Amino acid sequence: MTLSGEASGGCFVKSETWLRCRAPRPRAAVRIVCLPHAGGSASFFHGWGALPAEVHAVQYPGRADRIGDPCAASVPELARAVAEAVPKDKPLVLFGHSLGAITAFEAARVLEHRYGTPPVHLIVSGRQAPDGRENGRVHQLPDAELVGEIVRLGGTDGALLAEPEARSVFLPPIRADFRIAETYAYRSGPLPSCPITAVLGSADSEVTPEQAGDWARFTSGPFARHVLPGGHFYLVSEVDALLSIVAATLEMRDLENV
Repeated sequence: MTLSGEASGGCFVKSETWLRCRAPRPRAAVRIVCLPHAGGSASFFHGWGALPAEVHAVQYPGRADRIGDPCAASVPELARAVAEAVPKDKPLVLFGHSLGAITAFEAARVLEHRYGTPPVHLIVSGRQAPDGRENGRVHQLPDAELVGEIVRLGGTDGALLAEPEARSVFLPPIRADFRIAETYAYRSGPLPSCPITAVLGSADSEVTPEQAGDWARFTSGPFARHVLPGGHFYLVSEVDALLSIVAATLEMRDLENV
């Protein structure tokens, strides 16, 4: 059983508790760790195995095979756990969408400034820069309105949440994720030194291209921005285009599979 990082709260965070890898590639020169959106699970990234890297996806607590684990109380708590769980034996790229973007950013800070193992690249998707998002109240909505917001964003099939039994299982972790995303407050401190690439959908209601450009202020390294067709979940319909961007990012750093 793989253990990584320091003790947290008197116990070690187990990598295999937090990370899912469908196709281990021990000879890959780089590892990419993908962090899902609010309510999302590691399975969202099942189709990413063709990338020239070993692909791991984060399984947040409170869903799928971690349904019995308590949800994270804050983005920094979630980021610290991810940073601790990530193996630190090869170059690392972090990708995060929406809630996953801000969590990946905070994890990058922890990896660099606590563990001394900075990621080589941070790719943030569908999220404003850390200091650019006002507090929201979606997490406080009644169940029916919360479901309506989820359907509007396009991340979940509304039919899945139509049944009371399904809502009782799926809504609590979704609500918890929205709560930590909407109550996140950026705290100044050392920034990641790795390059940041921001990607968004052209019709995303949560972030504009100008707002995505503000991510440039949160790295001491290079910055790039890509706008693809679609809304907040553009990465479903435009997955091939997104994976091309991610693959080009890997190849730019000469991190091809060996």
